Amino acid sequence: MGERLKGKVAIVTGAGRGIGMAEALLFAAEGAKVVVNDLGGGRDGAGGATSPADKVVKEIKDRGGKAMANYDSVATPEGGENIIKSALNAFGRLDILVNNAGILRDRMIFNLMPEEWDIVMKVHLYGHFYCTRPACAIFRQQKSGRIINTASESGLGSVGQANYSAAKEGIVGFTRTVARDMGRYGVTCNAIRPRAATRLTVSPEMAEAIEKASAEGKPLPVGPEVTAFLPAPEDIAPFVVYLATDEAANINGCTFILAGNQIALCSEPVAVKTIYKTGAWTLDELVSVVPGTLAAGLVNPSPPQPAKQ
Repeated sequence: MGERLKGKVAIVTGAGRGIGMAEALLFAAEGAKVVVNDLGGGRDGAGGATSPADKVVKEIKDRGGKAMANYDSVATPEGGENIIKSALNAFGRLDILVNNAGILRDRMIFNLMPEEWDIVMKVHLYGHFYCTRPACAIFRQQKSGRIINTASESGLGSVGQANYSAAKEGIVGFTRTVARDMGRYGVTCNAIRPRAATRLTVSPEMAEAIEKASAEGKPLPVGPEVTAFLPAPEDIAPFVVYLATDEAANINGCTFILAGNQIALCSEPVAVKTIYKTGAWTLDELVSVVPGTLAAGLVNPSPPQPAKQ
């Protein structure tokens, strides 16, 4: 075991499987005491079980680490408060918060139901807020802390994921502002856009086959479409843990793409073209000027399709 995080206490939400599990295990391997939070629900957020979190805690303890399980939902203020309190009650402090819990309710925008929008927002965007707010109250007092949020490249646009995309890109804006609110207190807040083969990125049928093969000790039946583009969850964890170390103290308000052997710092949005005039623009002027200036070279990412015969 390493000692880079010896004496630190970390919370990882959604840590019963996938990326969260890999993060929790590596935090523990580096000496941190870990609160393994997981509601134990399905990929759509339905149901609940204690076994996912319990299994990770057992694995950490079997390896000589210290951990405790928490089963609260991040989707309520009370759940977020309880998750933070669990670290204080069990280990007496909190140093690191990794907001990772997530679900999917994919549907094309014209079929997306309000309740499907709401639950994805609650788990992802609200969940980040519900855990971060009480954690920041602690971090502000102790003048230290690390927050790592989980965004997604889906936030850049992803067919059939309007709810997920909106929530994930909201997390990026949330990260930037928390970084500015808390930086003066010695706290950093960063976000990742991970690429990994998890139950949110692999179909239910593939996930079932993977789980069965894993239980039987057989090679995982992951096809080339997954292995070529989606690294293992364990490949995501090292950079997340790095962001929680003292060595990363000057990294704040940033977003990173994590894709196995590729780690990329994302650029911040900037104005790339501007048009000016004296006074306000009229519609007639815009119709004349925009095509050759602001819209020059723009390509419709989803152009109209010809009618089917």
